[in-house]
Amino acid sequence: MRIGVYVCHCGLNIEAMVDVADVAKFASTLPDVVIARDYKYMCSDPGQEMIKKDIKDLGLERVVVASCSPRMHEPTFQVTVEEAGLNAYCMEMANIREHCSWVHTDRAEATEKAKALVAGAVFKAAELEPLETLEVDVTPVALVIGGGIAGMQAALDIADEGFKVYLVEKEPSIGGHMSQLDKTFPTLDCSACILTPKMVDVARHDNIELITYAEVESIEGYIGNFNVRVRKKPRYIDESKCTGCGICAQHCPVKALNEYDLGLGWRKATYVPFPQAIPMKYTIDRESCIQCRTCENVCGMDAVDFEQKDEFIEFTVGAIVVATGYDMLDPEPRYGLELDNVITGLQFERLSNASGPTGGKLIINGKVPKDVVFISCVGSRERGMREYCSRFCCMYNAKQAHLVGEKIPDANVTVIYTDMRAYGEGFEEFYNRVVEEGVRYVRKELEAPIEVKKKGEDRVVVHAVTENGEEEFEADLVVLANAAIAKSDAERVMHLVNVSRSRDGFFLELHPKLRPIETTVSGIFLAGCAQSPKDIPDSVAQGSAAASYVCSLLSKERVKGESCVSVVDEDLCIGCGTCISVCPYGAMEFSERGTYGSSNFRKVAHNISALCKGCGTCGSECPGRAINVKHFKDDQILAQVEGILSV
Repeated sequence: MRIGVYVCHCGLNIEAMVDVADVAKFASTLPDVVIARDYKYMCSDPGQEMIKKDIKDLGLERVVVASCSPRMHEPTFQVTVEEAGLNAYCMEMANIREHCSWVHTDRAEATEKAKALVAGAVFKAAELEPLETLEVDVTPVALVIGGGIAGMQAALDIADEGFKVYLVEKEPSIGGHMSQLDKTFPTLDCSACILTPKMVDVARHDNIELITYAEVESIEGYIGNFNVRVRKKPRYIDESKCTGCGICAQHCPVKALNEYDLGLGWRKATYVPFPQAIPMKYTIDRESCIQCRTCENVCGMDAVDFEQKDEFIEFTVGAIVVATGYDMLDPEPRYGLELDNVITGLQFERLSNASGPTGGKLIINGKVPKDVVFISCVGSRERGMREYCSRFCCMYNAKQAHLVGEKIPDANVTVIYTDMRAYGEGFEEFYNRVVEEGVRYVRKELEAPIEVKKKGEDRVVVHAVTENGEEEFEADLVVLANAAIAKSDAERVMHLVNVSRSRDGFFLELHPKLRPIETTVSGIFLAGCAQSPKDIPDSVAQGSAAASYVCSLLSKERVKGESCVSVVDEDLCIGCGTCISVCPYGAMEFSERGTYGSSNFRKVAHNISALCKGCGTCGSECPGRAINVKHFKDDQILAQVEGILSV
C-alpha cells in the first residue's frame, strides 16, 4: 500500500496551535507512507494540484488529508483524488482544526494530538476499499409543503422552469401570515396588494396543483422518488361547484370567533378566511355548524355537501421543499394578555387592516387609545429558554408605532426595547424616521422582567426596569412583540421528512453558513421561517434558493445517492428486527430467505441503499454484529484506534 499524507496550515487556524511541519515529518515515518507534505492552504488549487501530481507520479493508492472538518472539505478532496484516477473513498481526513487546534491552548500537546489523529487516519486508510456510487432515477415533479410567501415563491419558481409542483397548504387558503398583515416595513406597502397577485399566479399556473385544507400524511422513499400521501380534509362544500358568491355565509345564522383575526372578530360557520382568499371557496366549520341546512337551501349551485369525507391523494415527487412557516408565542401571564387592552403584534395587524374586525380603525374597548406602549422581545432572547432573536420584531414595532401616529395623530407612543436591530436595507432609515415622528424609545434591561397590570376601569400600567431605573408607563393599549416560534406541528412534520430540528425547534439546515437550504436528507430543502425566523424579503429569497436546488435536481435523469451505506451479513443476522426499529430513515426491512414453510426459511434484515444515510445506528444496536457501514467497517475503525494509540 502506498499512502500520501498532506497536512494543512489553514493559514493560522491550525498553524497557530500545531507545529504542522513536525506533524508532516512524523507522518513520513508511519507504515506505508511514501510521501508527507505540509502546505499553507491544502484546499487551494495549488494544494489540490500537489495531491494530484503525487498520485500520478508516485503511484499513490491512498491519500490522507489532515486539515479541517470533513463536513466542509471532504467532497473537495474526494473530487481531487477522483480527477487523479483514484476512487473517491480511497481518501481519509484527519480533523486537526476543530478537533485539535481550535480546542487546545498548549501548542506541544496539540501537536502530539495532531500526530495521533494523523496516525489513526493513516492506519484506517490502509484498510479502505473503493466504493461504488449508487445512482437513482429522478421523477421530475416537486412537492412544496406550506403555502406562505416562501412556499409560494418556491412553487412559482419551480413551475416556471417547466416542472410540475404539488403545493400543499393545511389552511383553507394560501397566503400564510403575510396575508394577515396591514403594511410591510420599511416601504409601508399594502401587504395584500403585493401578496394577492402572487397568490393568483399560484392558482392560475398550469404547472402548479394547489391542494388546500390538506395535510401530508406520509412520505416514503428517497431522493428522486418520494412517495407522498396527502389527506384532503372535507370542506363540506364541493370546490368544483362553489363560485365563491358568499350567499351561504350571508344566510348562515351561526357566529364563531374568527381565528384568522386571532379572536378579535367573528365569522360565520360557513366562511372564507379573508376577502382575497385563494382558492375563493367556502368552508363549513362543522364544530360551529348547527346543521340547520340553511346554506344548503340557499346555494344555487348545489355545492353544499354534508356527506363529504376525507380524500386521500397519492403521488411521487423527486424533491421536497419544507416551507411550513412559524407560530407566535403565547406570552407569559405577567404580560397581561388576558386584559382587553393588551394585544399581540399580529392582533394589532388585524385591527389596523381594512379587512380586519374594525375596518382598520384602532379601537380598544370602544375607544380610540391615546397612550400606546409597545414591548419588544416578549419571549425572545431569554437565557435558558428562547435565546434567539426573532429578527423582524424590532421593525414591525417601528412600523406599528408609525401606523398609530398615522391613524391617531395626537397619540403618545412609547417603545420599550432591549436592543434596536435594524439590519436590512432601509431599516435604519425607517427607524430614524419613526423617532423623528415623535415615537419615544426607552431601553429596558435585558434580564429584568416586565409586568403589565390593570389600572382603573380601562387602562393598564407597564412596570419595567429601564436605563433610568424602575419606571411605570400608563397606557390605553399595550402591544406585545411576542417571539416567533416553531410551528405546533413541527414534530409531526419532522417525522414525515426525517429532518432534524434545532434546540429552538426549527428545522435544521445542513450547514448554517455554506448550506442553509439543504438538509441531511438528500432531496429535501428548507425555505422561509421553517428554518428560522426571518422577514419577508429573506423568506422570498430562500424560497427562490430552494427552488433553484430543486430545479437543478429535477433537471437530471439520474442522481447520485449515498455510498457509505449499511451492509447486512445475512449469515450472522438473527432476524430480531432491532435494526428496523431503530433506523431513523426507514432504510431497514425484512427479507425472506429459503422456502416458506420449510426448515431453511427465515427472515433476515435487508438495507434499502437508496434510503440509507450511513448513520450507523443499526450497526451499533445489532446484537449479532451482523451490520457494518461501508467506509466505517469494524476493521477500519479498529485500525484507526490502533493508529491513535500507537503514538
